[in-house]
Amino acid sequence: MFTHEELWSAIDMVAKRAQLTPSGLARRAGLDPTTFNKSKRFSADGRPRWPSTESLAKILEVTEIDVMTFAQLLGGEKYSERTPKNVKQLPD
Repeated sequence: MFTHEELWSAIDMVAKRAQLTPSGLARRAGLDPTTFNKSKRFSADGRPRWPSTESLAKILEVTEIDVMTFAQLLGGEKYSERTPKNVKQLPD
């Protein structure tokens, strides 16, 4: 699994790799520019807000980052070290 902080950090890394701010990344993906603002990552009462899978899919599409690469950004070395043991190759 991954944490709220890891997910938002991965989104920030996607933006950085694309040489964009989180706001610029949202715009490029056709989302509201404030979608990934730091101020929107927690609700007023302090509960974590999570981006939708649709928002994630859109940013991966416009940055041409595949899901496995994004998963590695989520967990860093922790994920990379687990991957070979946990991922089965699908037959062609």
